[in-house]
Amino acid sequence: MSSSMTDDERLELTRGILDMLDEWEIEAKDQLVLLGLDDVPAREVKRLRESRPLPDEPDVMKRVEHLISIADALRTTYPFSKRMGRLWMHKPNRKFRQRTPVATMVEDGIVGLISVRSYLDCSYSWDMSGSKG
Repeated sequence: MSSSMTDDERLELTRGILDMLDEWEIEAKDQLVLLGLDDVPAREVKRLRESRPLPDEPDVMKRVEHLISIADALRTTYPFSKRMGRLWMHKPNRKFRQRTPVATMVEDGIVGLISVRSYLDCSYSWDMSGSKG
């Protein structure tokens, strides 16, 4: 996921990511934090949704990659219910010191995204551990 994407493809990706974050019931300001755009005003989400693609920056694209992988893992974990994935994202979890996965991602930044992804996706966690040959 990088500069090989056209502006139109990035705009489509932006809309998809924002729709996904909406499905997870994440507030606009927190959506921007998750995307690494903390310094952008919350009202900017509307512009992103309508006409402005996410910036083609490595940190933003890495965050998008983690968010997509989290969504994929939730679909695998709860194949018959999007609602269950949304509920899981907002339920306090012992693994995250009794914080919700959303709070973990917002408060811990990229480390939080990786923590939530690792929790949901054991193959990613395995790869991260250096255990594969």
